Amino acid sequence: MSIPANGRTTTRRTGLSLPPDLPLPEWRHLGQQIHVIADSSAWWLGDWLIFGQEHYPDRYRQALKQTSLDYQTLRNYAWVARKFEPGRRRGKLSFQHHAEVAALPEAEQEEWLTRAEEGGWTRNALRRQIRMRRQSPEAAQEPGVVQVNVVAERRIRWERAAETAGLGLMDWIIRMLDEAADDPVPHIPGPAADPPALGA
Repeated sequence: MSIPANGRTTTRRTGLSLPPDLPLPEWRHLGQQIHVIADSSAWWLGDWLIFGQEHYPDRYRQALKQTSLDYQTLRNYAWVARKFEPGRRRGKLSFQHHAEVAALPEAEQEEWLTRAEEGGWTRNALRRQIRMRRQSPEAAQEPGVVQVNVVAERRIRWERAAETAGLGLMDWIIRMLDEAADDPVPHIPGPAADPPALGA
């Protein structure tokens, strides 16, 4: 896919030059093409990374240096791409839509992507719908118990942070976890779980 070079619109690594008399329909079409290219590049990078892991393990780290993206971003692209084989990727939805549901079981992924596709939801709308489902009375379950063993030094740091925020330790921990769950993946919002490392 490429942006048409018609002598009026020119592309460079660092910019896009448009003629002042560019008609509105052409401008809209151009924006749509740019969006598709940008969105596709996340899938392309994810697939490129997976291929590198499988075929060039000894040169993988060097290959990563050929991009200007940070390790966490690349790691997330590869993680989402692994969660969705090409045949399961929805062309009408963005990479971010898929990232939003990547941590869910496959059946739930399909359900939410179908609803987003049929409803024309944005990624943020999809996120809101998932959150509403989790908070609905029908979805409520008996509260579980989570036990975490931490070293004393870490507990002291947490208690100080909670005190600074004017909260009890447990309330502060819950707030931090909720905030992390609302926007769990740096750079590309979506997966609610920490993806595995890209490789050695």
